[in-house]
Amino acid sequence: MMLLENTDVNKSQWEDLHTYIDNDEMEPFRDEFLSMHPYDQSLFFEKQQEYVRQHIYTYLSPNETADIMEHIELVDIKPFITEMDPRFAAMVIGEMATDDAVDILNELDKDVVVSLLTMMDAKDADEIKELLHYEEKTAGSIMTTEFVAVHQTKTVKDTMNFLKAEAPDAETIYYLYVIDADKHLVGVVSLRDLIVAEEDVRISDVMNENVFAVSVGKDQEEVSQMMRDYDFLALPVVDFQHHLLGIITFDDILDVMDEEATDDYSKLAGVTDTDRPQDGAFAAAKKRLPWLVILSFLGMLTASLINQFEKTLDQMAVLAIFIPLIAGMSGNTGTQALAVAVRGLATGNFSKEGKWKLILREASTGMITGAVCGTVITAIVYVWQGDFFLGLLVGVSIMATLIVATLSGALVPIFMDKLQIDPAVASGPFITTINDIISILIYFGLATAFMQLLI
Repeated sequence: MMLLENTDVNKSQWEDLHTYIDNDEMEPFRDEFLSMHPYDQSLFFEKQQEYVRQHIYTYLSPNETADIMEHIELVDIKPFITEMDPRFAAMVIGEMATDDAVDILNELDKDVVVSLLTMMDAKDADEIKELLHYEEKTAGSIMTTEFVAVHQTKTVKDTMNFLKAEAPDAETIYYLYVIDADKHLVGVVSLRDLIVAEEDVRISDVMNENVFAVSVGKDQEEVSQMMRDYDFLALPVVDFQHHLLGIITFDDILDVMDEEATDDYSKLAGVTDTDRPQDGAFAAAKKRLPWLVILSFLGMLTASLINQFEKTLDQMAVLAIFIPLIAGMSGNTGTQALAVAVRGLATGNFSKEGKWKLILREASTGMITGAVCGTVITAIVYVWQGDFFLGLLVGVSIMATLIVATLSGALVPIFMDKLQIDPAVASGPFITTINDIISILIYFGLATAFMQLLI
């Protein structure tokens, strides 16, 4: 039997699905479509025009449509929800895991959210409302309330019977969280522990009391670091009195990691939000303009600084040749140090001692790279221009700017982190422009001070 590539299978299936829709054959469409993985279903769904998707809505149940919606990127989902019949959309959201439903509702306009919650099943609406009031990007905003909690006095046999009844509605059953009579989190028991334990043993005797939990207000990035460090599949969320409120599962943390990485990348690139391929020119420009406007003013400052050294340039115009070289090298080395510092801060790898170690390392790196590059450039300029002192000026300027730029690339994000500002705000364009200003000051300052030697 010949195995087909996944793309070949998709192409064949998509052609069949289009044929079924064109002929309004619902049952064959359902058989073919539902045999696909939900992710593949979402790929097909997203590529269709609206009139085709309207057919799909009539062919699928709210639960089946919910599976598709859960595999679509949040930033792309709003048009699909708003184009559905409002009652059908309310049922679709009601079928989703509570945390996924909350994420989607946070993407919609407030009046739409109110309307959908009104039409939704009362129980589903109440569960969603509980999570909607938590601050965005906190543990409370990404947790789910669909988990299995058992009382510590239950036996293993009773717990297994309880688990069979609750498992269909739970997001994960690998961990069961143990509570006392006041719903305080007191322990955790794994599914493996339940299977191997004797039936008449109480949960309190097999549970692990050393249970890790996070506060409902904890930042989602800190939660993701904790789950990564300890390799948890799920993490319980508690209030300030240690009542169990919900759990955060690994799939939710993967979304958080992707979101945080995208956010850091955007800021490092000097963009307020990442451009998407489907964005129009106006939307892309809107995201890029804020930083560009700020950087243009900083660029004018650089130009005004050069103007201050007009007399120096008049006396020796050849100095202008090396401005792009010095500014470019300082910007590049600053961005390299910045990437290392931001990455370390974002992953939580830097303790207080680690930050000082980073600063000392970057200072040493700047000295080494500066000395090597400065020596090479001195020799090249001397051979090219036949002026040793000009070569020495350019070489020393490069050495000094590389040391300063490397240090600034490490210090600025650490300083911002100290002020509790996202270190990624110290974006590449920002650091590059600041280093341009510093390099110009060093270069022309040295040139002015030692002009007699140059002339």
